[in-house]
Amino acid sequence: MIYRTGRRASSLLVSLVALSLVATGCGSGDEDGGDGEGVAVSLITKNSTNPFFVTMQAGAKKAAQAEGVKLTVSAGKEDGDEASQVKAIEDAIARDDDGILITPNGPGVNSAIKKARSAGLYVIALDTPPDPADTVDITFATDNYKAGELIGKWTASNLGGKPAVIALLDLFNDKIVSVDYNRDQGFLAGMGIETKDRKKNGDEAPTGRYSGGTYQIVCNEPTEGAEDGGRTAMERCLAKNPGVNVVYTINEPAAVGAQKALKAANAKDVLVVSIDGGCNGVQQVKNGVIGATSQQYPLKMAELGVKAIKQIATDGAKPQVTPGLDFYDTGVSLVTDRATAGLTSIGSTEGAGLCWGTA
Repeated sequence: MIYRTGRRASSLLVSLVALSLVATGCGSGDEDGGDGEGVAVSLITKNSTNPFFVTMQAGAKKAAQAEGVKLTVSAGKEDGDEASQVKAIEDAIARDDDGILITPNGPGVNSAIKKARSAGLYVIALDTPPDPADTVDITFATDNYKAGELIGKWTASNLGGKPAVIALLDLFNDKIVSVDYNRDQGFLAGMGIETKDRKKNGDEAPTGRYSGGTYQIVCNEPTEGAEDGGRTAMERCLAKNPGVNVVYTINEPAAVGAQKALKAANAKDVLVVSIDGGCNGVQQVKNGVIGATSQQYPLKMAELGVKAIKQIATDGAKPQVTPGLDFYDTGVSLVTDRATAGLTSIGSTEGAGLCWGTA
């Protein structure tokens, strides 16, 4: 693959030099940065309403200002909106940008990504590795399987041997996205529940044993990562079995929606766990709405992405994946105020100081 300097389509030799990892604060906006020797980058997020992606956009803008990179920000209209992302990719190609940072909304964007790479743009996935992983040049992301595993282990320990009646509130039921199945399957593995196809949600045995006792999986319901989706999904699960006492959620907005449904149903003693670790999510841990969450670092993902494309466009240095993985792991921390023996975690006070910043 040949990458360009600025918008001048000149060839660069891509060397195997590790990316220097430095992360800072946040900013905001749709376009920013100086000329950066002609370097132009597009950030395309899943949507522009979820605080996670708003934070990612802010981090990218701060990095663009610091690096003198021209940044264009686009987003899907909602989680799962592939068409808007495809258009944003095509626009980046037409502008002759140097690179694209994208949180893919699904496999429907893969062909557009391949087209961009063929045109000489360096493409980095943030947060959500595409399937297959080599659709992009590299991914900067949380180890989502590990993130799920951490909250699964916490849940199993905190059940104290009681039967687990589990509701799984996933992302989609009409498309396969790596962040969705990795978090779900990691959670179940952390619980000590045997899974089958690691890239498929809902194919495990509906009943059996977890590490502390017996389990029953009541439902796998989509939430689209939104609060209203979480509430609707939880209502459906409670209609199937009002005895749910464990709720896994794909992210914290879905967890907040689930808690509202649980409260309306007067459900008691339910462990709700999630993934993201945003400032609001950490506050939910402090308030007892969420028992534990796995904290990600989107500012780090965005900043590393901007710096990587600037570096490639100016001297050819290329980022490397984390050893043993097919992406660069930007870190994850378990946040809970109910620490569990044998499981490393941080409290909500420390989590609030780190929320969505640097690890």
